[in-house]
Amino acid sequence: MKFGMRRPSIKRSIKARTTGKAKRAVKSALIPGYGKKGAGWVKNPKKAAYNKVYNKTSFSLWDLLKKLK
Repeated sequence: MKFGMRRPSIKRSIKARTTGKAKRAVKSALIPGYGKKGAGWVKNPKKAAYNKVYNKTSFSLWDLLKKLK
């Protein structure tokens, strides 16, 4: 488990921004539970618990920059 600042990855950041709306729209049309709140807890509770703790205990460089504004 990581505590503290995450190292930024430019490659992953660009990938996340360009995958986008079209792919999510197709998935939500085909998969009934896709994108619904709490679906992660139903599908894989162990991973959902890990992600919840990870997101509360770590932060990114961009989070720091937002707080400075």
